[in-house]
This record gives sequence, C-alpha cells and structure tokens, in this order.
Amino acid sequence: MPARQRLPPALSEPDARVLAEGDLEVHGRILPASNATYLAEAVAPGDGDGDEVRVRCVYKPIAGERPLWDFPDGTLAARERAAYLLSEALGWGVVPLTLLRDGPAGPGMVQLWREPDAELDAVDLCPAEAVPPGYLHVLDAMDDDGRHVALVHEDSEPLRHMAVFDVLVNNADRKGGHVLAMSDGHRYGVDHGVCFHVDNKLRTVLWGWARERLDPGDRAAVTVLASRLADDEALRSTLCELLTGAEVAALGGRCDALVGRGRMPVPSGSWPAIPWPAF
Repeated sequence: MPARQRLPPALSEPDARVLAEGDLEVHGRILPASNATYLAEAVAPGDGDGDEVRVRCVYKPIAGERPLWDFPDGTLAARERAAYLLSEALGWGVVPLTLLRDGPAGPGMVQLWREPDAELDAVDLCPAEAVPPGYLHVLDAMDDDGRHVALVHEDSEPLRHMAVFDVLVNNADRKGGHVLAMSDGHRYGVDHGVCFHVDNKLRTVLWGWARERLDPGDRAAVTVLASRLADDEALRSTLCELLTGAEVAALGGRCDALVGRGRMPVPSGSWPAIPWPAF
C-alpha cells in the first residue's frame, strides 16, 4: 500500500475534510487565467455553536476548461490532481493539496490556497550584467523599453525539486507566476493542467540546472518513484483513473530516463523551451 499522504504544513485533518466536504463559496474569478479559475472558500460547521471552519482555496470547474489542440477536452482537473499525487509520492510537497469534488459550477479541481511572500521572487528579471548571487541564469532578452535583461531563478533545493518534478510530469507551462515563494523557504508550484502528455512538451522557466548532474538525493527519490510506478498497484490504479494508461507508462519512462541519464535535460529544440508569457 502507498505511504500515508502527509498534509501540507499548517493544514489539519479537519481542515482537509472541510476542503473535501464543506460547502464551496465562490468569491470571484482569478484573472488573467485562461481557464475559469475562482477564489473560493470551503465552509463547514465548527465544534462550537455557530462556529464555522473556512478553508481558502482555488476552484477550477471542468466546465470552464478551454479546449486545447493537444490535450483531450475535460481532463485538466484530473491532471492537476495527478500532479499533486506525484508530488506527494516524491515526498517534496511541490503541489498544494489538490482534490476533485463538486462545486457551484459543477465538478472540478479544488486546491488549497497558498499565499506567497510578496517580497520574494524565486523567478525574476534583472539587468543582464547583474545576475544576483544565489541565482542561476536562464536566458538574455530585451524588455519593452529596449533594455538588456536576464531571466533568472534562485538556486535552492525546493526550486530544484520543482524543476525535477516538472521533468517527470512533462510540464508544458511552468511560468514564473506559477512558482509561489513562501516566507519559510518552501516553494509551491501551481497550474498543472497541461502535464503528463506522452510527447515531450517540457516548457519551463527553470532551465538553470540544464546539463547539470542530478543531485544524489533527487536521483534517489526518482528511483524510488520509478519503482513504485512499476510495483505499487494501488498508486498505478489511482493514476490510471486520472490519466490514460499510455500517459502513466510515459511517466515511468521519464523517471527511468532521468535516472539513467543522470543529468538534467536541455531544451529539445522541437518545442518552445520557455512558456509565453514567461510570467
């Protein structure tokens, strides 16, 4: 049986149940998301008379998913849930708690809201000649004012875990705005609806580790995940309820390929390497 899933920091068992079972109140649409994305709260009675427990979340109904040419219609919510399960299987907590449930606009994905530190930028633009210490260079470009700038991201273990995670799930849309920098040093990744395609579609701003040797701890975690994907029938069955059998097989293949190569990948040249816009 798979290991018991740990809850994200500061989320209790009762709060997790509220997120899964509480009444979902929608407060407004989050823009400029291309699919219908709502700020919501899951609400349930508390222990005391008149008390309520409220858990802030993001709600993405399947009915609000915009059709894509390369992903089957109505599958993005399931891919978000699968990304969370892979994050937990790796033990890295990259993805906030993500569930599938019904809501005011029909079934969809709900994800625990994580508020980033507004003073921190894990991914940033800086003058091309002034990459700050502790950051890795990704590419040079020109901004709207014609100034030479560099796209950079921090060189940290939590962000490196996210980069490895993106390779495994084949993330086609890791924008800078999809990286949430928390005050405690943790880094969350969000928006995983366009992951797990069988073809190579890796498109990310986290190329700073390209060609570098795989960190030994990361390699061990991916090796364990590859073993679980091969031998853990419960995990495979759960993923096959969310993805196609071919997509689950391709996931295992990417795990094996990364461990066998022993290095982080480089852009393939057959697909845009950076999402647009990058933020």
